[in-house]
Amino acid sequence: MRIADLPSQPVTGAATPGETPVRELDRALYAQLAWWTQGLSPASLAAAATDWLVHLAGSPDKQRELVIKAQRKLLRLAASAAASADQNGVPCITPLPQDRRFAAPEWQAWPFNLIHQAFLFEQQWWYNATTGVPGVTRHHEQVWTFAVRQALDMFSPSNFLLTNPVVLKETWRSGGMNLAMGWHNALEDASGAAATAPTGFEPGRGVALTPGKVVYRNRLIELIQYEPATPTVCAEPVLMVPPWIMKYYILDLSPANSLVRYLVGQGHTVFMISWKNPDAADRDLGMDDYLTLGVMAAIDQVAARRPGYAIQGLGYCLGGTLLAIAAAAMAREGDERLASLTLLAAQVDFTEPGELGLFIDESQLNFLDNVMAGKGYLDGTQMEGTFALLNAKDMVWSRMVQNYLMGKGRRVTSDLAAWNADATRMPYRQQSGYLRSLYLDNDLAQGRYRVGGSPVALSDLHLPMFVLGTRRDTVAPWLSVYKLHLLADADITFCLTGGGHNAGVVNPPARKRRARLPDRHACP
Repeated sequence: MRIADLPSQPVTGAATPGETPVRELDRALYAQLAWWTQGLSPASLAAAATDWLVHLAGSPDKQRELVIKAQRKLLRLAASAAASADQNGVPCITPLPQDRRFAAPEWQAWPFNLIHQAFLFEQQWWYNATTGVPGVTRHHEQVWTFAVRQALDMFSPSNFLLTNPVVLKETWRSGGMNLAMGWHNALEDASGAAATAPTGFEPGRGVALTPGKVVYRNRLIELIQYEPATPTVCAEPVLMVPPWIMKYYILDLSPANSLVRYLVGQGHTVFMISWKNPDAADRDLGMDDYLTLGVMAAIDQVAARRPGYAIQGLGYCLGGTLLAIAAAAMAREGDERLASLTLLAAQVDFTEPGELGLFIDESQLNFLDNVMAGKGYLDGTQMEGTFALLNAKDMVWSRMVQNYLMGKGRRVTSDLAAWNADATRMPYRQQSGYLRSLYLDNDLAQGRYRVGGSPVALSDLHLPMFVLGTRRDTVAPWLSVYKLHLLADADITFCLTGGGHNAGVVNPPARKRRARLPDRHACP
C-alpha cells in the first residue's frame, strides 16, 4: 500500500456535527477575546503571572536581591545625571546590540540621555525580577518575562512625541507636517483604507519572474515546473516544498533573491509546490492530507515526468518538516525515489522552538481551537500578529513611530516585505494537528508521529542532507535545527547563515553572510 492511499486520521478537537450550544457559546466568547488579545490566551497569561507572583512572595532572598539592584541602579543613574550636567557624562547603561531605538545622536543630549537610560535600567530590573524566581516553571517564567517585556516596549520613551528627540526635531523642521501626515496615516488605518498603491513587487511583476508552468493540480496544490536555462542539464530533478503558511514565491523573489532562478541557471529542472490558500470549506484538511495530497502527490508527479532518476528534495521551514516526515515514511516502506534532502530553517525536534513556544501550551491551543472553529481556518493576519509580537519593538512600535509620529509613507520598497504582506490561511484541522503533535507533544522527534497508522522514525533516514540554520531565527532557532544531527543516521552538511528566518534563507551567498560549520558524517 502506498502512503498516498492511506486514510486521514481524526484530530482531537476537530469540529463535530451537533455540537452543544454551550460549546458554541465558548467559541463565541473566545472569538471576541481573540480580537482584543491578538490570539493569546488570557488564561495562559494569568497562570504564568500567578505562578511568578506566588513564588516571588514566598522568596525573601529574591525580594532582597531586587531591592538592592534597584538601589544600585538609582545611584548609577544619579551619578550619570550629575556628570551630564557638565556635558561630559558617559552613559551608565547601553542598549543591547539589537536594540536600535536609541541609536540616533539626539538621544545623547540632556535630558533625553537620562530618560532613555532610566528606561533601560527599568527594563533590566524587570528582567531580573521575572527570571530566577525559585519554583516558577520554565514555561511560565518565559511567558511572563515575554509579557512584561511587551508592556515595557509599549511604554518606551521612543514611542511618544514629548520624549522622543528625533520626532521633536522632525516636528520643528517640518513645521508639524510629520504629525499631520501621521494623523492621515492613522485615519487610513482606522477606516481600513490603508494605501494600496502598486509596489512593483506583485507576482509576475518584480517577484516570481522565473518562467514556469503548472503541470499538475489537485484539491490542495499546484505543481509548477521550471525548465533549466542551460544547454546541458542535470539529470536529477529538484522538488521544492515551501511551508503552507507562506506563498510559494518566497523561493522565487526578485531575480537577485531567487533560488529557483539560480538553480535553473545551473542546469537544474525545478518543481515547486504551491499550496492552496484554504477557506472555510477546507476546515477538515489535516496533516495527512498535506502529506498525501501535497508532498507525496508531488513526488509521484515528478517521478513520472523524470522516470529512472531520483529526486533532490528541498524543504523550507514547515515545508522541510513535512518533507522530512515524508522521507522517513518512504524509508520505512523502502521507497528510494529521493536522492537527498535539503532542509532550510526547518525543525524536526521541537523541544526548543524559540519564543514561538511561548504560544504553545494546552490553554493556548484550546483557545486557538475555539477561535479557528468558527471560521474553519486561521487567518494569516492572526499569524502575522503572533510573529510581530516576537519582535514588537521593531515590527510594531518602531513602525508606529515611523507611520504616526514621523509621518513616513508606507509604500512597500522590497520584495521580501511585499511577499510578507501577502498573507495565507491555515485550515482548522491541520493547524490544530501540527501544533499539538509537533510543537506541543514533539511526536516526530520522539518516534510517535504516525503516517498510515504506524510511527515513522527519523533514524531511518540515510540520505545525504544539507541543513541550513539562521543566526537570528525566532521561528526555527538554529540550535533547534541543528538537533537533526542527533536523530538522523545520515551524512549531514550544516551551514549557519546570518539574518533571520526569511532574510537569512533568501539572501544569496554572494553577500558573504554565511559561516560554514563542520560536517557531521554518519558512522560507518
